Amino acid sequence: MIIKSIAYPRAALIGNPSDGYFGKTIAFVFKNYSAQVLLYETPDLEFLASRRDYNRFPSLDALNDDIEFYGYYGGIRLMKAAAKKFNEYCREHDIRLAKKNFTMCYDSTIPNRLGLAGSSAIITAAMRAMGKFYGVSIEPAYLANLVLSVERDELGIPAGLQDRVAQAFNYPMYMDFDKEHMQKKGIGRYQKLDIPDGLNLYVAYRTDLAEGSEILHSRLRDDFDNKVPRVLDAMQEWAHLTEEVRDAIKAKKFDRIPALLDRNFDLRCEVCAGSISIKNRNMVNIARRNGASAKFTGSGGAIIGTYENEAMYRRLKKEFAENSIDILKPMIVRSGAKA
Repeated sequence: MIIKSIAYPRAALIGNPSDGYFGKTIAFVFKNYSAQVLLYETPDLEFLASRRDYNRFPSLDALNDDIEFYGYYGGIRLMKAAAKKFNEYCREHDIRLAKKNFTMCYDSTIPNRLGLAGSSAIITAAMRAMGKFYGVSIEPAYLANLVLSVERDELGIPAGLQDRVAQAFNYPMYMDFDKEHMQKKGIGRYQKLDIPDGLNLYVAYRTDLAEGSEILHSRLRDDFDNKVPRVLDAMQEWAHLTEEVRDAIKAKKFDRIPALLDRNFDLRCEVCAGSISIKNRNMVNIARRNGASAKFTGSGGAIIGTYENEAMYRRLKKEFAENSIDILKPMIVRSGAKA
């Protein structure tokens, strides 16, 4: 029997990058793209390579292009680290696994290294596949923790919980990472949040820009740990912005949201100016020039915002295309944790 598991890219609507710093955020996953893992029983444990794991190139230029878009590491390390952490989780919780092995492979259409949580999507899909294979059920809130531990603890990738929570629940989520609650319960306060179709959202990303999140998070972590006042103040403001967006969504007062999204990005510029590239700023500037709001979906490379009507969306699409930027209307997943 072949087990197929899917996870989706994440878009942070508001509050990022405070999720790793006891802040508040809203995020959702969308099914325009996906990461898929296939798993089937075999005599030995094996992880199969995908496109981004190839080590053979026709030229040095091709090697450069591959590294620019995929980085130095592919998805096999993600699957191997996920399998290790899954096994450790089962040991720690006295879960006896059947004595059987598997072969695992993956594929992903999620644009890579653009702040859409493509890596955690692969890990989430791998965890779900192994859970089905061994008959192990992990609650979404704790699955998110486990996926985070793969990246942060096993692979040394600085990250927060937001991406993994949205991907684990498969539903738009309001997340409060209150420090006291996190330290006591090990998880944040998570609430499902219905995002009506009447809120016109777009996601756009550069097709010529691939950036990891390591640089931003490393610098921000240092400033946060050193209690730099402007960083601590920013975390409080991002939390407040998140609450306002949540309330506006619930009240369907969508006209309040654009200014809140814009402020999220402007505050980021004030705190993390040195980590925002010219091309990333240009994406936001194009959106705002056409009347749309805009902020990063993650740590750069992709943005999310609101638009007023179809005429505005067409203008955005035209100017984005002229600047090597793709745009889409996110198909928000609202299927719940079992999807």
